[in-house]
Amino acid sequence: MAKHFSERIIEFLGEPAYRPMRLRKLAHAMGIAEAHRGDFHDAVDALRRSGRVVLGSNNAVSLPQRGGTIVGTFRGNPRGFGFVVPDEDTAHGDLYIPENETLDAVTGDRVMCQVFSRGKRDGKAAFGGRIIQVVERGNSQFVGQLRQNENVWYVEPDGKALHGPVLIGDPGAKSAKAGDQVVIELTQYPRDGKPARGVIVERLGHQNDPGVDLISICRQFHLPDEFPEAVISETRALARTFDPDALEADREVVDQQVITIDPDDARDYDDAISLRRLGDSDGGSAKRSRRKTKASAIGQPAWELGVHIADVSHFVRPGTALDNEAKERGTSVYLPGKVIPMLPEALSNGLCSLQENEPRLCKSAFIRYDAAGRVVGARFANTIIRSDKRLTYGQATQILEGKRRGFAKPVVDLVLLMDELARVIRKRRLDDGMIVLELPDVHLILDDNGKVVGAEPEDTSFSHTIIEMFMVEANEAAARLLHGLGVGYLRRIHPKPDEESLENMARFVQASGFKMPKKVEPKDMQKLLDELRGDPESYAINIAVLRSMSLAEYSPKSIGHFALASDNYAHFTSPIRRYPDLLVHREIDNYLAAPTKKAKKKGKKSDGAATSKALVEMGKQMSYLSRRAESAERELKSVKVLTLLTEHLGEEFEGVVTGVTNFGMFVQHPKYLTDGLLRIEDLGDDWWDVNTRTGRIRGERSGESYSLGSKIKVRIDQVDVPGRQLNLVLAGAPATDGKSRPGRKAGGRGPGGRSGSRDGGRKSKGQRGKSKSKGKAPRPMATKKKGRGRRSRKR
Repeated sequence: MAKHFSERIIEFLGEPAYRPMRLRKLAHAMGIAEAHRGDFHDAVDALRRSGRVVLGSNNAVSLPQRGGTIVGTFRGNPRGFGFVVPDEDTAHGDLYIPENETLDAVTGDRVMCQVFSRGKRDGKAAFGGRIIQVVERGNSQFVGQLRQNENVWYVEPDGKALHGPVLIGDPGAKSAKAGDQVVIELTQYPRDGKPARGVIVERLGHQNDPGVDLISICRQFHLPDEFPEAVISETRALARTFDPDALEADREVVDQQVITIDPDDARDYDDAISLRRLGDSDGGSAKRSRRKTKASAIGQPAWELGVHIADVSHFVRPGTALDNEAKERGTSVYLPGKVIPMLPEALSNGLCSLQENEPRLCKSAFIRYDAAGRVVGARFANTIIRSDKRLTYGQATQILEGKRRGFAKPVVDLVLLMDELARVIRKRRLDDGMIVLELPDVHLILDDNGKVVGAEPEDTSFSHTIIEMFMVEANEAAARLLHGLGVGYLRRIHPKPDEESLENMARFVQASGFKMPKKVEPKDMQKLLDELRGDPESYAINIAVLRSMSLAEYSPKSIGHFALASDNYAHFTSPIRRYPDLLVHREIDNYLAAPTKKAKKKGKKSDGAATSKALVEMGKQMSYLSRRAESAERELKSVKVLTLLTEHLGEEFEGVVTGVTNFGMFVQHPKYLTDGLLRIEDLGDDWWDVNTRTGRIRGERSGESYSLGSKIKVRIDQVDVPGRQLNLVLAGAPATDGKSRPGRKAGGRGPGGRSGSRDGGRKSKGQRGKSKSKGKAPRPMATKKKGRGRRSRKR
């Protein structure tokens, strides 16, 4: 029966009027009866496996673009080859570009490729490409260190975007000297083995000067600097004219107990919480609430949660200089030792910050729950609040642990009630399929000069989870409202993992000795994670689950959020630091401004409301800016940790394997959580069998094996700060006396030199090590975090 459907599907997808749609909608459009849906799904799956159809980022089904040319974004590798990520979904996915076929493209460029067949790999059609045109340069300015080799001056670029040295014709420009960090503009891109050329446009300071690493990252990622004068002028005018008393008549005054819970060093308090047990005039004691909640009938309101979010939309109006600048920045950037705000501090840390005992304007979500934590109603309002108490996460944890001296009773009662509801909500969400990964994160401790002097594990106490759950609930409530109104809005989507990723994860789980159903659902993932919590295998399985997932992004597409098990999700709770939240607030404003209930239900679009196409482009831009902020934070952390580790060459540690590739393993430092590369040729005298699909390396002669999550004792061999690479060897291996071994250039490549990273599968004469790949090597796996540390737990 499945075979019978195949040609019908291909014919239907080939019609000129067809637009990609998800599987359920496609079955409905084709008139497939419910009794035949199983065979229909099998047919689509078979077509996908054979490459005749593809599933897009939102799991929409379409015919592949194959052959001819494609346009996409180039990602280069230090060894000369690269990949192109197509703009449109294709059967082959990321396209492999061999060495010498990259033209003069560098990482980030949009390029046009000619696609060609590479035969079959693992039983599937394989494709490659050659770049025939650079459509648009992603970047022409780069940051690096100025160096001199005899009479040749060059810059060794930082990071992994541009590989190889850049020759500098006028090294004296901007009074730069050897060892200085500089910004360069490329005048000639690398091509046909010839190095790039450029000119110095800015001197940042000597590489060892305090703060130079931070400003280098800001320039490398093109992060914004000072606010324009027009933005400052508008902000000052808002501060002068702000009069909350004059606005009370048009807003609901929240007269309940309200508190904020934030990190110790937070300044922008953008959310506050109120909570009451329905039927209690004052919320009641936590003990009395627990008794009444148990007695409440399922489906009947038991709690009303108030999530009060700073009303940034009141101050930042469309078309103003403030709005344009916020849109350009997209998000606040939280770097070690510095915050680059989306809004001027007079707003983010002042008028919009929900400070204790100060009247503040809010958008409030009032959500009602039954005893099982199910939502039974929600409403939104423009409000005025006064926070009764500013708590830190540490203080909230003290209250939960019974250390309540010094805290007012109403505050204690509220925190205990919040704890109770959060646990009920969390259980409900886990039952619905929410996935919670347990992967470590650290907080770097810096001295006054910005140098790392230590690290401590991030606080994972339940006080963080309380706020996280409430923020997720408010975000979901906002999305439900806008979805019900039928208005276009910017969602936060997290597509379901593609079939191949799920298969790879299931294969790894099964190879680890655990069971996983053929068709994996979120509940199956979380059930396994719960069963393994605290076990030695837990870390590896968490990594495998993480690797199977796609990245969350902003989009108007109605896809839902896979990891949160949410059908409709948006960002609403942080408009001080995220522009998409501000857009959602404006749509809620339109709803609240509607004069009648009928008009509210119908929905009201603002003047010049964004078209669907404009929202798609806005989503792409906001997703890019969000990823840029995360990448900059991650890169600066890496730079600071690697700089510290240059003082610890030869130090041994027991790390955890976080990634397996054809050329080696990535091993994570237990204290700083940075990954180092242990190459295959450094594993010992053996023939090494590498299976990247199951994340395992095994010595055929010795039987020695390593896999994701394995503990292994290694030694810090070399540190390449500009290249962002930590090289490791097995503990007990012969020392190198700090000198680079053959094939490695930890201190930089120099003119005409090659990257210090080379193919671990190729062995020099006299070595017996050999890599036999059983699958395509994935991109090096850097352990991902739950988010942005203490702040990010508010999703």
